[in-house]
Amino acid sequence: MKIRWKLRMAAAQREVWTGAQLRRLLADKAGLELSAASVSTLLTKEPTQVKLSTLAALCTALECTPNDLFEVDTTPVEQSVRPPQPVAEPKAASSGGRSMPPL
Repeated sequence: MKIRWKLRMAAAQREVWTGAQLRRLLADKAGLELSAASVSTLLTKEPTQVKLSTLAALCTALECTPNDLFEVDTTPVEQSVRPPQPVAEPKAASSGGRSMPPL
């Protein structure tokens, strides 16, 4: 599965060209204060994770939906076929008096 981060494009479509502009919008419209470095990173790099509160604030500030901010490719990835592994038989329980559940 691939995820494509589209924040820069979504911002540009709304005439938001700089991190400073986005930072102001986040503070004014969504009440979220992020550092300049954090906003710059969101604009320039694909994050590995985003807090839901940050995602909601971005959507509020840019008046968009999460679909405008990222794209998910759900095309199945081909997996290599592995030979079946032998199943080990469970060992008998020790003197604890308990037996293994039936298979």
